[in-house]
Amino acid sequence: MIPQIKRILYTTDLSDNSAFVFRYAINFAKKHDAGIIILHVLEPLSVTAKALSRSHLRVEQEKEISEEKIAYVKERIRKGLKTFYEKELKNDPDSADRVESIELFEGFPAEMILRKADELNCDAIVMGTHGKGILANTFLGSTSKRVLRRTRKPVFIIPLPKGETDITLQNV
Repeated sequence: MIPQIKRILYTTDLSDNSAFVFRYAINFAKKHDAGIIILHVLEPLSVTAKALSRSHLRVEQEKEISEEKIAYVKERIRKGLKTFYEKELKNDPDSADRVESIELFEGFPAEMILRKADELNCDAIVMGTHGKGILANTFLGSTSKRVLRRTRKPVFIIPLPKGETDITLQNV
């Protein structure tokens, strides 16, 4: 018997055309009558960047900048979702209500995706991948590859199309 899918973790890096992958997440959620949790992982600053910021900022300033960054990213996702809803789901409010929460965490993307998929009781993961460089059609992205190697949950990897799609979370 195939396990039921009740909660989907949709991961986004907010890159161009990432809303394209969200279409798949919505469609998948509708077919399984599932909820969606949106996850964006803020990668930590490099050791060099941290040392540089600490040499110029007080701890309070650094914390304030970090909180502002998180608020900014959350607002971008909300605006992108609003645009998506207006364009894609205006006649389908049930689908718009499938988003249970928007989660932002700082850490290494693959590690956080795996951890949060478990902690948030997600039954499947939907994520996009976009190859870069000359081997774009040969390899998955490094985050996608790491998630696939280490999870026991179904992972749906959607290749991002070349060129622009008609909707994006990037430019809102």
